[in-house]
Amino acid sequence: MPSTTIIWLLAGSGLCLIELFLPTAFVAFMMGISALLVAFLSQTILGKLWLQVVVWLLLSTALIILSRRFVSLPRRKAKIQHAIIAETLIEIPAGKPGRVLYEGNSWRARCDDETLTIPPNQRVYVTRREGTTLIVMPENLLHS
Repeated sequence: MPSTTIIWLLAGSGLCLIELFLPTAFVAFMMGISALLVAFLSQTILGKLWLQVVVWLLLSTALIILSRRFVSLPRRKAKIQHAIIAETLIEIPAGKPGRVLYEGNSWRARCDDETLTIPPNQRVYVTRREGTTLIVMPENLLHS
């Protein structure tokens, strides 16, 4: 049976390679680094396999938490920030949903002001999105 040091070295190398081919937000890489550290420690301090596994789990958890603090993943930006003009297809009654044409598609929309009614064929600004519903404001109201 191969020594536990060789097993930890193989596991650590394999996990680091997995991160190279299948990005997992540094989770596999940190687990691989932990396995390599346990391989080193198994030669010096850690003799029992159960203790090696516990140290590997603790090191993996700590390194994953630390990597989250220092490495921030890029956040996706919503497309709504770039194209904010739409046009009503049907009337949007006060406090009720209607339909707007936004980026060439028909979207469910609601007016941001619950007391306003927006007539059809009027330009509106998209202020935000809630699920699949766009929240809009009439263009003439914002320009006045």
